[in-house]
Amino acid sequence: MLARGGVGSRREIERWIDEGRLKLNGNIVKLGDRLKAGDHLQLNERVVHWKNLLYNPPGCCFYHKPTGEVVTRRDPEGRPVVFTQLPTLATARWIAVGRLDINTSGLLLVTNNGELANRLMHPSTQVEREYAVRI
Repeated sequence: MLARGGVGSRREIERWIDEGRLKLNGNIVKLGDRLKAGDHLQLNERVVHWKNLLYNPPGCCFYHKPTGEVVTRRDPEGRPVVFTQLPTLATARWIAVGRLDINTSGLLLVTNNGELANRLMHPSTQVEREYAVRI
């Protein structure tokens, strides 16, 4: 549910669970725990308004990435990142579907829906991709 709502990637959220950073009704979350109406969820001791994530309609955006921008949330080298150029979301975050390297410009698909991003990127769904490349 958190990944679908764009709070973090599935792997990232699993790491948070392993690290004990998520609490459900005051108890540390274990893999497989389920949310139900009235549950109180916390991440790093901060309340997560998870009901807002349930009704977050999926959104997509195309972004023309120029050369010199990095497809990452934060760059330790201080280079510009694509996510600072996108509209701000109130209850979720943008997820890039694929990547373009720093020396590449082109169209990038981003979504606020983790499940959609996963289905578009994971090889098991066999989504056909076609690329046009000019060298």
